[in-house]
Amino acid sequence: MKAPLIAKLVFASDNPGKFREVRELFRDSGLTLVPQSELGIASPEETGSTFTDNALLKARFAASASGLPAIADDSGITVDALDGRPGVRSARYAGDAASDEQNVDKLLEEMAQVPDEARGAGFHCAAVLAFPDEVRPPICVEAVWRGTILRERRGDGGFGYDPVFLDPQAGKSGAQMNRDDKNRVSHRGKAFRALKERILELRRN
Repeated sequence: MKAPLIAKLVFASDNPGKFREVRELFRDSGLTLVPQSELGIASPEETGSTFTDNALLKARFAASASGLPAIADDSGITVDALDGRPGVRSARYAGDAASDEQNVDKLLEEMAQVPDEARGAGFHCAAVLAFPDEVRPPICVEAVWRGTILRERRGDGGFGYDPVFLDPQAGKSGAQMNRDDKNRVSHRGKAFRALKERILELRRN
């Protein structure tokens, strides 16, 4: 029997900034995205050791709770000079209840003595689609956005570590870029565009 047509997706995140970015990426897809908060679903504890592990935890939880296919991502920043930290702890770098401001402050403090030529970093994103029946295997994609860590914040857009992450081609921080420009080059933009194409391919077949 042919699988039912995918028309509505739950977005398994409580982050409004992420939802705005992903909704923009899916605007021409014919798919309806619903934030999990509208369905009374909260995110599970992120206990995975990789970005893909955590994205799957969130997507599978939302799919099971809603009875709808769910998409989720887990993303974070890995800093070369910090041996890959904060990594999967990016959102909780300064503590489990840390704000974006506190996480950025901690990163800048730890990077204070790192020379300019050694401030390389990468934003990583794993984006996944999970089905409520768990018969169909999940779809997982990953993408990376390389840049460098600034010595102070620039710009007031974006969220997370955007103000201190410099895109080398644009010469701007993630917080100085408009949404369309950022989506074209960012880890999340690349990952969710790839995931969207995989979902649309499922709809065609």
